[in-house]
Amino acid sequence: MLGILAVVVALGERPAAAQSSTDPPATPAPVPQSAGTGLVTVVQVSGYLDPIEVSFIERSIDRAERDHVDALVIQLNSPGAVVSDDRVDRLVERIRGASITVGVWVGPSGAQAAGAAARVVEAAQYRALAPGSRLEVDGQRIGADEAFTSHRTNIPATCARERGSTEGCSATIGDFVVSIPGVPTRTIEQDGQTRTEPAGQTQFAQVPLIDRWLHSVASPPVAYLLFVIGIALLLFELFTAGVGVAGVVGAGAFLLGCYGLAVLPARPAGIALVVFAMFGYAVDIQTGVPRVWTAIATVSFVAGSLLLYEGMSLSWITLLAGVVGMTVAMLAGMPAMVRARFSTPTIGREWMIGEQGRARTTIAPEGTVVIRDAPWRARTNRATPIAAGEAVRVAAIEGLVLEVEPLTGAARDRRSTP
Repeated sequence: MLGILAVVVALGERPAAAQSSTDPPATPAPVPQSAGTGLVTVVQVSGYLDPIEVSFIERSIDRAERDHVDALVIQLNSPGAVVSDDRVDRLVERIRGASITVGVWVGPSGAQAAGAAARVVEAAQYRALAPGSRLEVDGQRIGADEAFTSHRTNIPATCARERGSTEGCSATIGDFVVSIPGVPTRTIEQDGQTRTEPAGQTQFAQVPLIDRWLHSVASPPVAYLLFVIGIALLLFELFTAGVGVAGVVGAGAFLLGCYGLAVLPARPAGIALVVFAMFGYAVDIQTGVPRVWTAIATVSFVAGSLLLYEGMSLSWITLLAGVVGMTVAMLAGMPAMVRARFSTPTIGREWMIGEQGRARTTIAPEGTVVIRDAPWRARTNRATPIAAGEAVRVAAIEGLVLEVEPLTGAARDRRSTP
């Protein structure tokens, strides 16, 4: 078990944590020649920019160039990046060097673009924030209006509506798309109101399902909880007979948690403290009574949870779920399970006490006996070994193991009739 847990400490090279943007605001690049097809692609990116999301953005740009779209719009909501600075640099250069128009819209309301994600925003030719969204640059958070007045973005957040027309703005993703020069638009009148929309097709794209699943696994709270649940279930399986559902589920959660920690900026010290906590819990679980090692393990687990990530922190809800859940399981659940396992009731087998048979193998101190033509595991209740073939009597039963004694010189069973 400890060998399996030690794999976590040997996780691969940690990626760099999200970095604050130091690049100057990008100026609008010359607008590429429009294909005139009216085709606009909108890709949705959320969460930390990990290898999956970065590759998805780059593939989307490649596909948009092949399809000769009029514009590629990235709908972004990200607290930063968990890839290296060099990887972010390559993404920024890919956006700036694209042969098609690239726009980044931080939305919907309440979305953010912080650290390296802010660099992605500023790399685009057209960039905007939805009302209520924010941009974090050099540790300073700015809103949509301030971002526009400081030229961090070049399309305003709010719309000035006159005579039913919509001026260029980014109140919604649709408003932002029609505000991009080169995108064919059309005016539609409905119920006495006029609205502007793209003249061609707008297609939306997300990360593929499997990649989206792995991206979710690599989020800080999910990776932490999967790792903790997996390692706890493996510890539970260590004290059960055979391999069951808990072991299979625990192994799967453990591997997924390891993947998440490998992608995220996890501290080796935090991982080591969590692993050490499992060792401490195992010591007292073996005895069936929480003692000093349980207290040491709980302190180690809490410290490891708090120090697990570098440059990011877990929410108090996640920490509460992990710490309280683990503490309750190790203080109450696991000791009760171990006591139940090692105190298997003997109901239905009392008839065997006093039965006679023969030793099938030498019992010194354990071996096999035959009682009523059925083989049983047995151990001698005396220090003297019992030779193979010697007659024995069942003195007691512990779980599935019989305690036997030789007939010659054995104490008379108190339940035997005179």
